[in-house]
Formats: sequence, structure tokens, C-alpha cells
Amino acid sequence: MADMDLQLTAVASERPPRRQAQWIRTWFGTPGNTVVTLVCAGALFTLGRLVIDWLLVNATFAGTPADCKSATGACWPFLAAKLRYMLFGFYPFEEQWRPLLALILFVGGALVSMLPRLWGRALLGAWFLVLMPVLYILMAGGFFGLMPVPTSQWGGLPLSFLLSFVGLACALPLGILLALSRISDLPIIRILAISFIEIVRGVPLISILFMATVMLPLFMPDGITIDKLVRAQVAIIIFAAAYIAEIVRGGLQDVPRGQSEAGSSLGLHYWLVMYKIVLPQAMKKVIPPLVGLFIGFFQDTTLVTIVGLLDFLDTVRSAMRDPAWQGIAVLEGYLFAAAVYFAFSALMGSYSRFLERYFRTTHD
Repeated sequence: MADMDLQLTAVASERPPRRQAQWIRTWFGTPGNTVVTLVCAGALFTLGRLVIDWLLVNATFAGTPADCKSATGACWPFLAAKLRYMLFGFYPFEEQWRPLLALILFVGGALVSMLPRLWGRALLGAWFLVLMPVLYILMAGGFFGLMPVPTSQWGGLPLSFLLSFVGLACALPLGILLALSRISDLPIIRILAISFIEIVRGVPLISILFMATVMLPLFMPDGITIDKLVRAQVAIIIFAAAYIAEIVRGGLQDVPRGQSEAGSSLGLHYWLVMYKIVLPQAMKKVIPPLVGLFIGFFQDTTLVTIVGLLDFLDTVRSAMRDPAWQGIAVLEGYLFAAAVYFAFSALMGSYSRFLERYFRTTHD
């Protein structure tokens, strides 16, 4: 009995190793770890010093292109001079408050829509019946005394968000329908869905954009033209729907067949079984690949330059080709564009992890 008491006392007196000791063993526990840690620390210190010198110490914060040309650091006056053009492209300078307001409304609406408890028909109706018409009126004008602005003058960040958001919002239901058609028991429906998905996925997006721009007008009746922004938007919707269909199909196949059989045994018809039972489970399983696809398509909107549209990255490139700044501010423009794309990608990645925790799709 005394021995047992001594053992219990010894166990109770043991304390978990301190976090500092664990950290030291992790980084310097062996000679190899010590060498790797010191080499990486030295490389990071050297790289960080060079970056800080270029960004801040030797940078030019005010002045002319000549001042930047003689400096060895970053040229921040370039961003100050070209910021509005990089954000809004050839949109009329006096009217650029309109795309700015549209961008603020869009981002605000997107942030509110990220809350799952607000999802429903009311939110969908607010987007398509209120917010989207307001955004279109702000961008296009022609109403309430706003000056009309053709889509050929739309550009920059609002155009990139418009193409990606509208394209993916319309492609998601089409992709779900294609996924359901691909696993359908009806041979004709299944063959048509498979043919569409494989053909679209078998060609690059730039080919579909080229066909929508060059080939489609050849088949239109005389005197009828389709706006090039609409053509690019339709091409993005078709291309994204094919990829979404394959992602959703993987989620559908992961749902046990007994789920749909249980719904049928309750007297529910096919579409109600899919809407109430199967699709909610399947969509939760494919959150990470869907978000990854959305991020990729937001970045792929840069390809619309082939149809004569200036997206955000192309306006940045165009700003760098200004004769006054050409060859002076190159890295600054690309860093600005990379920061914007990274901010969106990081936000979407964090949102994906939030949805996984919210719907409890992992076993952590």
C-alpha cells in the first residue's frame, strides 16, 4: 500500500516539460537541426534586411520619375500617380467614384453573405433583385442622371470581381445540374452531360474565350452583335461549370446510397431527395476544392485581355508601360497586384477553413 502511495505521489509530482525546453529541443536538439536552424535564420535575416532596405530605407516616397530613376529602392510615387488607373482602367476619371462605390458595395455584400446563418432565399433575392441591379446602374449609368459608360471602358479591379463573381455564381447551379445529369440513370442525359464536361475540360479557357470573341459573331445574324463583356462572361460560366460539375460529382459519390434510398422510402421524389438529403451532404464534403477553384478562376480572369477587356492585372501592366515610368517602376506594380491577389486568396482560404469548422466536415 505504501509503495502504491509513493508511485501515485511520484506521478502527481511529474510536470509536463516546459514549452521553452520543447522549443529548444525542436530547433537545436541535434547537430543537424542546429545547422539547419542557423542557416535558415541567417538566410531569413539577410533576405529581410534586403527587403526592408528596398521597401523603406532606400525607397522614394515622393518625387518624380527622375527621382525614382536615381534611387536604389522602391518607387512609391508610381503607385500614388497610377493607383486610380490601376484600379479602374479607362473608366472616365470624373466618374470613378461610381466603380469605387460599386466595389465597396460588392465587398460589403460579400462579407455579409459569408455568414452561414444569413443564407437563404432572402439573401439570394437581395443579391439578384437589389444589389446586382444597383451595381450595374452604377457601372453602366444611363439612369438617374448618371453618364452612360460603355463596357469597353470598364476595367481594373471591379471588372475582375464582376467576371469572377457573376461567372462562378451562375456556374455553380449549372455545375450542380451537370453533376446530377452525369450520374443520372437516363442514358441520353448522362451521355450529353459527359460529352459537355469532357469537351469543355479538354480545352484551355483561352480557347473558349477566343471562340466566344471571334467565332461566335460569325454565326450571328447580320446587325446583331453581343457585347464582348457578355461573351467573356458566358465563356467563363461554361468553363467553370464543367469543373464544378466534376467536383460536385465527387461529393455526390461519397454520400452513401442508403441516404437517397431512405428518402425515397419516405415518399420523397427525386428532386426533393437531392435538395433536402443528398446535396447538403455532398456540398459540405467539397468545400475545399470548390474554394480552391474559385480562387483559381479569380486569378484566371487575367485571360480576358484576349477579348480586349482590361482586368486588374492588365491595367497594372498598362500603367507600367507609361513612357514616363517605363523601366523605372516594374517590381512595384507587380508587388501591388500580387498583394491584392494574395489578400483575396488568403481571405477565401480562411473562409474555407471557417466553413469546414462550421459544418464540422473534419474529425479534428
